[in-house]
Amino acid sequence: MASREGARRRGRVVVDTDILIDYFAGVSPSAETVERLLREDRLTITTLTLFELACGAQTERQLRDIERLVQAGRLLELDAAAALQAGAVYRQLKARGEPLPAPDLLIAGCCLAADLPLLTRNVGHFRRIPGLVLLEPAQILRDRA
Repeated sequence: MASREGARRRGRVVVDTDILIDYFAGVSPSAETVERLLREDRLTITTLTLFELACGAQTERQLRDIERLVQAGRLLELDAAAALQAGAVYRQLKARGEPLPAPDLLIAGCCLAADLPLLTRNVGHFRRIPGLVLLEPAQILRDRA
């Protein structure tokens, strides 16, 4: 528990795939938000987001950019606690008839297990997940100005 509290105190933020795609394309306000998180050493990505980005890479340059991002930020791996969290969320959403794709459930499980917020443009999609703290780019830019 102490490591979770420490992570929260340091203000780490898990960045969703959609935000990083915008970052690589230079789309505002996602690009500025990612730059700020990198400068402040707060950017975290999950191994699932890394997988999604690698799947979408179409050039060697894009792969190098992804690798540089991973080196500059922190990587949050899918571990047993995250997998169990994701499974619990899956069961809850399935019971309500509101399924989500497995990668999104696993990203949410990583965030819940690490007690870290998720920065995403897809708030409506993730809002269904109980206990998941969501942030949008404008919040980061406004709160840390």
